[in-house]
Amino acid sequence: MPSTRLRPSGRLIPVIAAALLIPTAVVASAATRAADVLLSQGKPVATSTVEGSSYAGDKAVDGSTTSRWASIEGQDPQWLRIDLGQASTVHRVLLNWEAAYAKQYRVEISDDGTNFTTVSAVDSGDGKTDDLTNLSAHGRYVRLVGLARGTSYGYSLWEMQVFGVADSAGDTQPPSTPAGLAAGTTTDTSVALTWQAATDNVAVAGYDILRDGKTVASSEDPAYTDIGLAADTSYTYAVRTRDTAGNLSPAGAPITVKTKAGGSGAFILAAAGDIAERCTASSSSCAHVKTAKLVDQMKPAAVITMGDSQYDDAHLSDYQAYYDKTWGKFKSITRPVPGNHDTYDSPKYNGYDKYFGSIAQPNGKRYYSWDMGNWHFIALDSSAYMTHDDFAPDDTGSDQLAWLKQDLATTTKGCVAAYYHHPRWSSGDHGDNPDSIQLWNLMVSNKVDLVLNGHDHDYERFVPQDASGKSDANGPVEIVGGSGGASLYDLGSKHATTAKLLKTYGILKLSMTDTTFQTQLIGVDGKTLDSSPTYTCHQ
Repeated sequence: MPSTRLRPSGRLIPVIAAALLIPTAVVASAATRAADVLLSQGKPVATSTVEGSSYAGDKAVDGSTTSRWASIEGQDPQWLRIDLGQASTVHRVLLNWEAAYAKQYRVEISDDGTNFTTVSAVDSGDGKTDDLTNLSAHGRYVRLVGLARGTSYGYSLWEMQVFGVADSAGDTQPPSTPAGLAAGTTTDTSVALTWQAATDNVAVAGYDILRDGKTVASSEDPAYTDIGLAADTSYTYAVRTRDTAGNLSPAGAPITVKTKAGGSGAFILAAAGDIAERCTASSSSCAHVKTAKLVDQMKPAAVITMGDSQYDDAHLSDYQAYYDKTWGKFKSITRPVPGNHDTYDSPKYNGYDKYFGSIAQPNGKRYYSWDMGNWHFIALDSSAYMTHDDFAPDDTGSDQLAWLKQDLATTTKGCVAAYYHHPRWSSGDHGDNPDSIQLWNLMVSNKVDLVLNGHDHDYERFVPQDASGKSDANGPVEIVGGSGGASLYDLGSKHATTAKLLKTYGILKLSMTDTTFQTQLIGVDGKTLDSSPTYTCHQ
């Protein structure tokens, strides 16, 4: 959802005086605004330039505020053009700016994509969100032209949304309002919600979940579990429906749910892998700056990193210049593991070892374990088992395996989690990793509850699986959380056991109690992008 920090229309200064000099493409009309629909989402986009392949123009019309279009830095003017697919009457344009905003720009419209007429202009923009309302323009192509940058970077938009009415009317009928909202299992930190599926004349796209009047998540299915809540606290929930044309239903009847009294041993952890590119806050596209802010907001009891904390070759100087400037704030509570990029330094692991010191090797090894509450955490160096990534492991990893077997056999804690860089199962760019078989099989046979990995720069949560990757309630929950800040990878086909797969930046928020755990993925806009069920520990 776009920001609600809307600026008054009185600050929008027309380039051409109204009434006298408005061209014929801008038609004065009293057309009803009630019929307006979102015309731009998913439509073809052309741009003057892009900063890189991850910031293409279509990112500005994909309905996500975690992806964006960005032009190259330091050049004016720049433009983004949306093909609405047919001639339409435009009443509103909503611009959700990233940090690299336009100080001066105009919005234009055209019938042929070549000859444009100015619809509205801004001469003193300050970023955030611009809501250009009370427009009455007609055409097929809508173009944003940035004339003067507000920063030294380029232009960058999370979303550009065009609202109005297509000449052929299109789908203006909102979906039905969700009914039957009810609370299922409620714990001290979570509420499970279900409701009846809504209907639409074309297709239902999903549901918005509102907690205390604010949208906190969306779901494709008529069910959602809200986690990370305060114990013994009342929350009011409502749900509304979205259709594929962008129409919204009214929110359904709300319900109020009270979480249970606090259990013992509850704590919050933050986790991610593949974190710091060689960039700083001076770059508006530097993602590890944003994910570090999420960690800070969580106030976790500890921070878990699942390898490749620093790119590209993980020299000590890079750790100090980049990772330390953001995630370094949490160094004293961080429990890291190395990734393959940590082996690219010379000698191998040099930057990792020197930066983290005894934090990463409390027993003199790059694998170790630690306890918190009723949880036992096992940190492993999976690079010892890899035969790909253009390097050979230093040894067979037999000493680590022997240690791991003993550690699993001797822990007295009721819940167990393990984390290492290379996932056994993945629908990301690297795919399934056969080099991790022996680690995964040990997790399954010892009834480990949760396994966290990185390596693929995406987010993927699996249902519990057995040794062969089939659904099994007795197996571990695997989560690939390589979404900490490194450039994102393309996704492959989902596994049958994939519960959620996203190409996005975000931080895992882990809510642990003495007998249960739940997970959330928190996006860089602060919204919850995924929530797991409440899992009970196997032991």
